[in-house]
Amino acid sequence: MGSESASARVLRRSLTWRGRTVAWDRFGVGPPLVLLHGTPWSSALWRPIADALARDFTVHLWDMPGFGSSSKRPEDAVDLGTQGELFADLLMEWGLDRPHVVAHDIGGAVALRARLLHDVRYASLCLVDVVALSPWGSDFFTLVQQHADVLEQLPPAVHRGAVEAYVRGAASRSLRDDDLAMLVDPWTGDLGQPAFYRQIAQADERHTDEVEPRYGDIDEPVHVVWGSADAWIPVDRAHRLVELMPHAGLTVLDGAGHLVQLDAPEALAADLTRWLGSVTR
Repeated sequence: MGSESASARVLRRSLTWRGRTVAWDRFGVGPPLVLLHGTPWSSALWRPIADALARDFTVHLWDMPGFGSSSKRPEDAVDLGTQGELFADLLMEWGLDRPHVVAHDIGGAVALRARLLHDVRYASLCLVDVVALSPWGSDFFTLVQQHADVLEQLPPAVHRGAVEAYVRGAASRSLRDDDLAMLVDPWTGDLGQPAFYRQIAQADERHTDEVEPRYGDIDEPVHVVWGSADAWIPVDRAHRLVELMPHAGLTVLDGAGHLVQLDAPEALAADLTRWLGSVTR
């Protein structure tokens, strides 16, 4: 499953939510399926897999405000609490009742908060290398949170080098130049550079601590997928998460890192196809 050109990743639709512009798209035929991205990514990371799943599902992709093609206004909060509220409202705007949901990284926290705090229900929930359990956030996160206003002013070339190095650390293999550009380009320029540091500065473990005690309340079908070589969120978190959700299944993808969509795209697509097929029969 190869990468696509940048033009193929363009989200063709948009809506406004509390002054923010949310870029999104919908394609395919079948039951509704929503994919949530993480940080510092965008929906483009999901696009090749989304296209494969669109053979059997009506796939919904979106960029969280502060990410990808959505608005990056400095005055808008982009914390996980805000994104969870938005996701719940987004599902209402789309008219989706109990969609299938697949979430990666902080997208997991967003989906979990929408489910547990905002009365959203899912047909099924798949959590892929998600932010869900404290502690989370690297030493880099801590540095940014302490010095975001300074780092926003780095020379553009230095900033890009830092983001590239950060992103490379999420993969267990060498990233192709086009994949690296897809991940890094939205964080460059007058809007992208400060937005990169702003979204990290607003990351806060309290947004997962608030819902973690309630994970066992989720009664929809749940499946957890994790890369065995995830250096950002180690695979032991997958086992902890399944302990908190006793009915959840688990797939560990051997050798994949946190960027499992690029490290093991075929294995991930096959597992998602199997899982979604099992809950739509």
